[in-house]
Amino acid sequence: MAPGPSHPGRRSPKAALALLASTQLLLIMDTAIINVALPSVGRDLGAGSAGLSWVANAFLITFGGLLLLGGRAADLLGHRRVFLTGLGLLGAASAAGGIAGSAGMLVGARAVQGAGAALAASAAFALLLNLFPDGPDRHKALGAFAAMGGLGGVLGTVLGGVLTDLLSWRATFWLNVAGALVLAVLAVRLLDGGTRGAAHGFDIGGAVTATGGLGLLAYGLVGAGEAGWTGVRTLGAFAGAAVLLLAFAAVEKRMSRPLVPPAVLRRRTLRLANCLAALAQTALFPMFFVVSLHLQSVLGHPPLLGGLGLLPLSLAVVATAPQTGRLIRRLGARPTMTLGFTLLLAGLLWLALGLSADGTFLSTVLAPSLVLGVALPLVVVTTNVAATADAAPGETGLASGLVNTSQQFGSVVGLAVLVAIATARTDALAASGAAGPVAETAGFRAALLAGAALAACAALLSLRLRLPAPGPAPSHQDRVGGARD
Repeated sequence: MAPGPSHPGRRSPKAALALLASTQLLLIMDTAIINVALPSVGRDLGAGSAGLSWVANAFLITFGGLLLLGGRAADLLGHRRVFLTGLGLLGAASAAGGIAGSAGMLVGARAVQGAGAALAASAAFALLLNLFPDGPDRHKALGAFAAMGGLGGVLGTVLGGVLTDLLSWRATFWLNVAGALVLAVLAVRLLDGGTRGAAHGFDIGGAVTATGGLGLLAYGLVGAGEAGWTGVRTLGAFAGAAVLLLAFAAVEKRMSRPLVPPAVLRRRTLRLANCLAALAQTALFPMFFVVSLHLQSVLGHPPLLGGLGLLPLSLAVVATAPQTGRLIRRLGARPTMTLGFTLLLAGLLWLALGLSADGTFLSTVLAPSLVLGVALPLVVVTTNVAATADAAPGETGLASGLVNTSQQFGSVVGLAVLVAIATARTDALAASGAAGPVAETAGFRAALLAGAALAACAALLSLRLRLPAPGPAPSHQDRVGGARD
């Protein structure tokens, strides 16, 4: 297949974008649904809290570990082919989860779901980059992705509660099967199958070491809360991850067609943009967890209403995201990014300082959550724009895998570290005699303040970002074989 610019949605770019954005919605919705359904899963399968935690964690480990490999595989094997493979794995694993008779079988199904989600997410993002060259149209498309992500969080929370209450938790898995099937049928009709690079061969050594290293890193992070940060299992996972990632770096220097060309990582803009993407998720992702827990465990709302407490935030995301491209054109990508991180800092500080054990949703959560809903698409869209601005047609999967991996590990690190901060603060106050709700609120406040500190660092770092000036695209060789700052 000939290299060069590809057109994954030649029949209808808008229809192709709707398909790809719907994939984002399905993947985010799946993550939210399982969190709501977990208590029912535990009662039905007789699983304790440790087993239930791995129903969620198994997905995160394989998803985080395979994003980079999925993105590069899409470049080499074909974006639509990898996209359909991911949807197939997601659908098959969801069906297995829907009939699971034990917690172990469900954990295995969730792990395969994560693998399918990684392939589908990386390929979908790469297809979007191919469909819309860097510029206003891509900014609008990324805004649509962010909007669908926000909508997916709301729908997942609502549908998780409704399906679990009216049918059973198994219905949430069958919803995935139906969604993956519909998306796969539409993909065959709407996406061009001839989008892949000219390079042949695959870096098996790099694939094994990168996937193993990232998988072990995710395993150590998501399991640290259960095993302890200094536990043998956690330290062993981190040590194994370090060894494999160092081996990956050594392998890439010797390969003629590496999984991640070292020259790509020498691009200053790409490195900083991926760092900012990770920081954004490290500060943002735990906020959803903290707000939901505060509404339920402190303010006493039932799980469904606790999830719906995030509805105003998600609606603000859906309203703001489509306007982000217009704001970038007016202010520029870097000022828009700095504005987004500044709003993120303000929203987290407002939420942290406003939390109260005897407050209400309207008095403590609503207003700052709206600020955060505006901040979220600004930082997500602009970091994605910056991280993919230098990507040539043959590198779109690689760029997708890198930024998706940065965001995923930012989420995992943020949840692990900020929840640990919240737990430590809560335990210290409880030991000194503070009432439970007061101690929990103080713990949540400490976590949010830590997130605000990360947002402040990101706002300062964003001032150093230098996006490449628009101009003729370099040759593929220059993109892959030479460093660009």
